[in-house]
Amino acid sequence: MIAGSGPSGRRARLAISFADLALLLLGFFVLLQASGGRREDMLKGIGSQFGAKPVPAAPEMRAAELFQPGEALLSEAGKARVLAASRPFMDSVDTIEIASIGQDATAGRFDEWDLAAARLGAVARALVSAGVDERRIVLRGPDQAAGDGTGQRIRMVARGHASAVK
Repeated sequence: MIAGSGPSGRRARLAISFADLALLLLGFFVLLQASGGRREDMLKGIGSQFGAKPVPAAPEMRAAELFQPGEALLSEAGKARVLAASRPFMDSVDTIEIASIGQDATAGRFDEWDLAAARLGAVARALVSAGVDERRIVLRGPDQAAGDGTGQRIRMVARGHASAVK
């Protein structure tokens, strides 16, 4: 009989293969964590190796250009821009994710976080008043940690199909 060909030999080879796989996964996650600020670039590179298609960047609108200063009231021009940006989503059944990135400085009745959240709700209400089913809208934010000091930005992205909409 050949050494290592019995049941205990097969178990040992299986254990070594499993340990090898676990160490490879651990190494991958260590590299992913160590990449720091280049995380998105690293994930795009890994995705391209597996045939992933690049996703176009979602357009961002500066909140200061959409709203009255220090308020969560859309200006007429801001409402027109929001509705123009939402046109591609109007006839689809996709969920519309509205995200808030960063915050605008304020000295009014809102603090920065409250202003960002209220503006996010104002964009959602504008879409609902334009005929978008409110069950298709998902609000994300405000994400003050992602702010880069340029003020609040609003982003709208289609995310798959809305399961609640019939």
